[in-house]
Amino acid sequence: MVREGNLENPKDDDDEEGLNLRNIKLSGQMGAKQENGDPENILPPLEQELSHELDTKVKKYLRGEGANLEVLKDKKLKGQLSVREDLYGISAKAAAKAEKWLMPSEGGYLEAEGIEKTWRIKQDAISREVGISSAKNQYDIVLPDFGPYTLDFTPSGRYMAAAGRKGHLAVVDMKNMSLIKELQVRETVRDVVFLHNELFFAAAQKKYPYIYNRDGVEIHCLKEHGVVTRLQFLKNHFLLVSINKNGQLRYQDVTMGEMIGNLRTGLGRTDVMQTNPFNGVVALGHSRGIVSMWKPTSAVPLVKMLCHPGPITAMAFHPNGHLMATSGKEKKIKIWDLRKFEVLQTLPGHAKTLDFSQKGLLAAGTGSFVHVLGDFSGSRNYSRYMGHSIVKGYQIGKVAFRPYEDVLGIGHSMGWSSILIPGAGEPNFDTWLANPFETTKQRREKEIHSLLDKLPPETIMLDPSKIGTLKSAKKKDKPTKKEMEAEMEAAVLAAKGTAIKKKTKGKNKPSKIAVKKKEKVERAKRPFLDQQMKEEENVAKKKQKIGEEISLPTALQRFARKKATA
Repeated sequence: MVREGNLENPKDDDDEEGLNLRNIKLSGQMGAKQENGDPENILPPLEQELSHELDTKVKKYLRGEGANLEVLKDKKLKGQLSVREDLYGISAKAAAKAEKWLMPSEGGYLEAEGIEKTWRIKQDAISREVGISSAKNQYDIVLPDFGPYTLDFTPSGRYMAAAGRKGHLAVVDMKNMSLIKELQVRETVRDVVFLHNELFFAAAQKKYPYIYNRDGVEIHCLKEHGVVTRLQFLKNHFLLVSINKNGQLRYQDVTMGEMIGNLRTGLGRTDVMQTNPFNGVVALGHSRGIVSMWKPTSAVPLVKMLCHPGPITAMAFHPNGHLMATSGKEKKIKIWDLRKFEVLQTLPGHAKTLDFSQKGLLAAGTGSFVHVLGDFSGSRNYSRYMGHSIVKGYQIGKVAFRPYEDVLGIGHSMGWSSILIPGAGEPNFDTWLANPFETTKQRREKEIHSLLDKLPPETIMLDPSKIGTLKSAKKKDKPTKKEMEAEMEAAVLAAKGTAIKKKTKGKNKPSKIAVKKKEKVERAKRPFLDQQMKEEENVAKKKQKIGEEISLPTALQRFARKKATA
């Protein structure tokens, strides 16, 4: 999908703004020569260019250099690795061709000229450089009587739900910029979230959460959830998740109406809740600086992380699910690696709301200002990319990137606003996952397919790659003393019951037969006796070590001389 929001309209060199928005380059013109340099095998200029670009894409999918096979002496291993390297090359080339034809668009970005900085470029300068279709995404809706507002977008980015704290609910078609439906519930609304498509949305109101359809008709009142502060929806599992003022986390299946999980967190009230898109795990931020991660089939949290010394104010997950951003009252923003549960970067600044874009940009809103941080080097080192200041006095409550567009939605105390952030959205969309231009028939078919493919709650786990794999065999438990005695008795009986071969005359005396039977019994007992002696020695060593440690006072044990090991 070619979007005008990323098109290039470079200005002259003497332009005072020095702004240059890169356009979406079509990857249809590439070229390179063949490996052999024979003049007869040189490709035409157009094919050379095509081949050069294809080689660049292949290098990206190879992910590093191949193994050096020349240093290997084992011919069998060398042959196996050679075959494997050939398979890697074939798969990388196939992926590069798929990207060339199926993902022709490239995301844009903001580039400053000279000594200018990207975060100093204003929205007015951007609006003069983009087309009409992209410029219409810059607007301010002022509704001072119903704010502050919170926003939510559908996965395709086509529709937006806006909820005012004082009871105003609205559904907007962002493609046509038309209002589909608005209603006034005349009570407090704390949060709003779309369900599986734009036909249904849930709102956390004063006493209970309610589900409405697209026409504003109330469908359900979920009294079991209580006074809800935040809502989330797991689209792959069709689960509506809520956290109420008493710290109770509830999961409800919206297809059958069954309550899947009712968990007591025990960490008090929280206003921070986000879902990891990678595995469906719900994370809560608490007032003690703890982030807890939950799944509906476990009464205890999967993970408890002490992220900040004070209360958690905001949290967001990267689309790949491996990065998490948190903000605390001590005015620090931390980027976490969830694969190792360690801090990658600590940034100064306070954020009341955080959100990651599809391309990994991080928006942080506080007061009347929005910071956008970017990681363009791929080193997970975020730095300032853009900034935007709304009218002084407006208090930002929610920031949310619009999928598949370079647009950031801002919900604040006087309404909501929309600004352009070049490079935020994914330029290519998959119609099987999210289609901004889907018809009514396609929406119905997609709803049926998603219901048939609905995942059970048991599939929510920290590492979903384990689903479908075999469970690793457990180590055999040590046998108890009684079991060892029973095995030894069985071995002795088996030894006594074995028949002794009859030998030549003079060697079948009863005394010799008794000796042979005794030797067989001792031979059967020996393994069990050896194992018993080893266990007794280990126990004696442990007791001796503990006795040496206890002989000194606790404060002096660290000064004890350690015995040198041979």
